[in-house]
Amino acid sequence: MDENIKKIIPFARKYKTHVVWNVIHNILYALFGTIGMVMIFPVLKVLFGNEEKVTKLPDYNGLMNIGSYLNDTLFYYVNHFSETYGPDYALLLTVSLVVFTFLFKNLFGYLGLQHLTKIKTGVLRDLREKMFKKIIELPIPYYSEKRKGDVMARMLGDVNEVQNSFFMVLELIVKEPLTILFSLVSMIYISWKLTLFVFIFIPVSGFIISRIGKSLKGKSAKAQQENGFLISVVEETLSGLKVVKGYNAESFFSNTFSGSINRLYKLTNSIGKKNNLASPMSEFLGIVVISILLFYGGNLVLVDKSLDGSLFIAYIGLAYNILTPAKAISKASYQVKNGLAAAERVFEVLEVENTIQDKVDAIVLDDFKNEIQLKNINFSYGEESVLKNFSLTIPKGKTVALVGQSGSGKSTIANLLTRFYDVNNGKILIDNHNIKDVTMKSLRGLTGLVTQDSIMFNGTIKENIRLGNLEATDEDVINALKIANAYEFVKDLPEGIETNIGDSGNKLSGGQKQRLSIARAVLKNPPIMILDEATSALDTESERLVQDALENMMQNRTSVVIAHRLSTIQKADKIVVMQKGEIVEQGTHEELLAKGGTYSKLVMMQSFE
Repeated sequence: MDENIKKIIPFARKYKTHVVWNVIHNILYALFGTIGMVMIFPVLKVLFGNEEKVTKLPDYNGLMNIGSYLNDTLFYYVNHFSETYGPDYALLLTVSLVVFTFLFKNLFGYLGLQHLTKIKTGVLRDLREKMFKKIIELPIPYYSEKRKGDVMARMLGDVNEVQNSFFMVLELIVKEPLTILFSLVSMIYISWKLTLFVFIFIPVSGFIISRIGKSLKGKSAKAQQENGFLISVVEETLSGLKVVKGYNAESFFSNTFSGSINRLYKLTNSIGKKNNLASPMSEFLGIVVISILLFYGGNLVLVDKSLDGSLFIAYIGLAYNILTPAKAISKASYQVKNGLAAAERVFEVLEVENTIQDKVDAIVLDDFKNEIQLKNINFSYGEESVLKNFSLTIPKGKTVALVGQSGSGKSTIANLLTRFYDVNNGKILIDNHNIKDVTMKSLRGLTGLVTQDSIMFNGTIKENIRLGNLEATDEDVINALKIANAYEFVKDLPEGIETNIGDSGNKLSGGQKQRLSIARAVLKNPPIMILDEATSALDTESERLVQDALENMMQNRTSVVIAHRLSTIQKADKIVVMQKGEIVEQGTHEELLAKGGTYSKLVMMQSFE
């Protein structure tokens, strides 16, 4: 059994009741489908006027003789109706039996599909839920190596392909094979000689069809991978549309998109060619066999007189009854290969090891009382060393600013304090608790984060602010906005805090978005605040408003400020100057200026007195 089928079974097990009913209804579908074809025989007998004259009801002599018992019972009633009411009533009886048989066949087919639909949609829902949970649980480093579009393609397209194709397995192993099996049993009962041709046909056609679809799974995997790249191109282009237009780069991105869509076009055509060949190929092979049966069986009827003509026509009907499920099996087997390729990509994400997660015995840290300590921290992104033996103590209630040139490791400190990344060596302690021994939920509950990129979501101002505290009232939201110097522009909006700010907050200016992100942090009201270059992307007026908001927020709070503009950190209790992952100076603004070292040079470079 394919490994991916084994992995999907636990998801389907939840719906085992529907699986059982699907199997039962498929068995009945196959049974009544075969009986329906067999029932053509008595209709033809009545039509040609050579039905068997059975004058008394037969006795039941066990399961081994069930065929002759049912046959004699039917012809007893045919004879009875014919003699009592005329031959047209006998014909009505037999035709009615055919109609009711096919009614039950289609009824059970419908019920089987209903249960299959519930299995498919249920597993689709569960897979998407588990995948989304996995996606948001995976650490930040995972996404630094992956395209967001590819992850989206797996979450949406590949999971959908699993739903559409994968559960064809239930049709492959129950419905269609049983239809073939029941038909074959009836055909053997009618004429074992004729049925030998069918037994030769099935393995030969199966071999030919499997050879045609041999490379299908590999091509499906490539197509799904290309689809992920395509979605990535669209997502990145839309996210950076201002840059694309500003640099007249439309043709570059159009060419990238066209290259991807053309590769997908060729792969899809190649897959489609093989998929489309399966059904006509199986039908042609079936017609070849039926032609042989017509020739050989015709001789048995016309020359040898060893086979009844009506029975032979019913036999041909049964032989043709095998063609439809054979076509369905060949088509479904190709679709299952597409589903297996998609499932492989889905489980590839679900099975990614989460390198940053809570220990089994992790403790909950409810409060911050004393200090944060970074002890001999070493960290690198891949082979590039970012922090080297970095040590720093941040007392409660103090503001510590980290300054230095780009690449000196300032933002890395913010990522490590919040456990977006884990240190390679050394320890980060909060009140003497290693943050690796603390639950991430409680750790992040103690910290607030305001970044240079003020991340907003498509929704109202209130919805964006309440991410800081989902239990907050409208009054709490307004108070947070006031502290963040944001209420002055929010109150003038037509719908106030109910105003929709658009995708990524694109209806607002940079300064407005930044003040909203500060309001979000204020509403959370954490004891530790991390500000990662919160004013570096703002104009002078917006910077002043945001800086005032930050100072309001940092009152009586432990703050780690990562600053690019040195004018924003003059009041810090301690300024730490970093260079290539190491501390080169530390002290107050006045102390560092008096030293005339690296900090003093940075200040002069920014023309700050």
